[in-house]
Amino acid sequence: MLLSYRGESVLAALTRAGFHHLRDAPEDAAPRGAFCCMGLCQECIVQVDGRQIESCRQLVTDGLSVTSLKRRSDV
Repeated sequence: MLLSYRGESVLAALTRAGFHHLRDAPEDAAPRGAFCCMGLCQECIVQVDGRQIESCRQLVTDGLSVTSLKRRSDV
């Protein structure tokens, strides 16, 4: 459970909590995370309540389920 602030994006909450590796690149599994922070680059995509969305465009709400898109099980 992460502490978050009203109106904060999922990306901001994750970054503040030290989560920077949000997904793996599809081509080479390189780590991806925040880049543009405005929903254009799609580097910060995560799974939120079963759908893939840019974490910078999703506001934190009570009970939100967020999962990374990492392909490797060791990270």
